[in-house]
Amino acid sequence: MSRLFSMVLVGIGGYYAYKNRFRLVNIILGSPMIRRMVVSSLMNVPYVRNLMTKTVFSGRPAF
Repeated sequence: MSRLFSMVLVGIGGYYAYKNRFRLVNIILGSPMIRRMVVSSLMNVPYVRNLMTKTVFSGRPAF
């Protein structure tokens, strides 16, 4: 019974986390130190780094 109750609570928590995912990301990335850690760790992934550098330094206007 306790295990079922825990699973239901995790499901409800997951639903609300998914529903408010953008608000949660904004809260988490609102801290400059955490934002710096996330960006630096993402830039260590070669695919993401290549994609970002192509986008930033493409030479085409943004709009």
